Amino acid sequence: MKKISLAVMLAGLSANLHAIELLNGFGGDAGFGELAMLANDDDSSNALNLPFGINFFGQEFNRFFINNNGNISFLSDLSTFTPEAFPVATQPMIAPYWADVDTRVGQTPTAFGSNSVYVASPSAETVVVTWHNVGYYPAQNDKQNNFQLVLQKTPGTSNGSFSAEFRYDRLEWTTGDASGGVNGLGGTPAQAGYDAGDNINYETLPGSRSNEVLNLVNLSNVSTATPGLWRFSFNNGALPGQTAENAFLPVVVDGAYQFEFNVQLNQRVFIDPLVAVGYDYEVTGGNQFTSVLLPLLAADTDGYAIYALGNLTPGGLLGTVTGGTVFNFATPLTGFTVAGIDAAAMLDPANTTAFVTGLTFLNAGVVQMSQTPITTLVAQVPEPSSYAMLLCGLAGLIVVRRKTRA
Repeated sequence: MKKISLAVMLAGLSANLHAIELLNGFGGDAGFGELAMLANDDDSSNALNLPFGINFFGQEFNRFFINNNGNISFLSDLSTFTPEAFPVATQPMIAPYWADVDTRVGQTPTAFGSNSVYVASPSAETVVVTWHNVGYYPAQNDKQNNFQLVLQKTPGTSNGSFSAEFRYDRLEWTTGDASGGVNGLGGTPAQAGYDAGDNINYETLPGSRSNEVLNLVNLSNVSTATPGLWRFSFNNGALPGQTAENAFLPVVVDGAYQFEFNVQLNQRVFIDPLVAVGYDYEVTGGNQFTSVLLPLLAADTDGYAIYALGNLTPGGLLGTVTGGTVFNFATPLTGFTVAGIDAAAMLDPANTTAFVTGLTFLNAGVVQMSQTPITTLVAQVPEPSSYAMLLCGLAGLIVVRRKTRA
């Protein structure tokens, strides 16, 4: 039995916005396939077979459970309605929008449409789960969320590699009343991301467990041109961002690349920006840089100049380095500037593997950092109107946005 608690409603945070369209045309009453479960509060589907096996952080699964509350799990169903801060022990899960979904209003035995959860397998390599215009507890549908999870086998592989795609068409509420919300807002808001269930590997999307989670409909880790679309790759059990080839894609905030992640000693973190002739790297909390490893570009053989942050003068020069060679700072730094990226390299702003950067840090623990492209020096490379996403490799780590459990 849910214990209802009240919080002050945060007016004006409901985002009645439409972004990426949901995939459809899969048959059924609404075009999203078969109904995953009857109208309910906190229920789950039976164990469903995956049309392809997946390797999720080294664990192999061939079945899954669809949980009404905006997530899927692999070991068992999950009825928890208030999202817990990742990591959640022993519960591998993928959660496009974990919150207190209630589908008991708007469904009838003969007409299913709004406020329903659907599942489809349009091919032997794809599974689509849709939470279609779902409401919140207790049986409220005045605000609706419309979102989708797409699991897809990586083409040409047989090792369990797959991708997970979150598609947010509309987000209007964050919280059920039993999670401290009032009229769908406040309290303990929704969480989005994935969790290996090993207390180590997980990723939480920006804004999770805060009212800013509504903004997922306006953001993307794929492209600024695709708001509401988020994509993650799991290659042969490796987490997104573990290697440069399987990189994590964070968002661009106000023209700068914002990161928050956990590091271990002697592990290198890779971040991959897009196009510029230089970048400012700055730790905004929690740590200091100890080394940088920059790529060797075919069209850029002169190497790079490393400066004190923002000091592009001879007095600020820390040294020069060629691509592919580690540059160790004489003393740990909270920031530095890389200059000398040859404009003739013509780095494509749509190429998300254009400039992989390796970083090491002084201490283990959470790092908050930003990377801001130097665009005032761009002469031969046209400045894009908006930057697409950059990749962040973690070398065995995970990019996270940690929130304290409410």
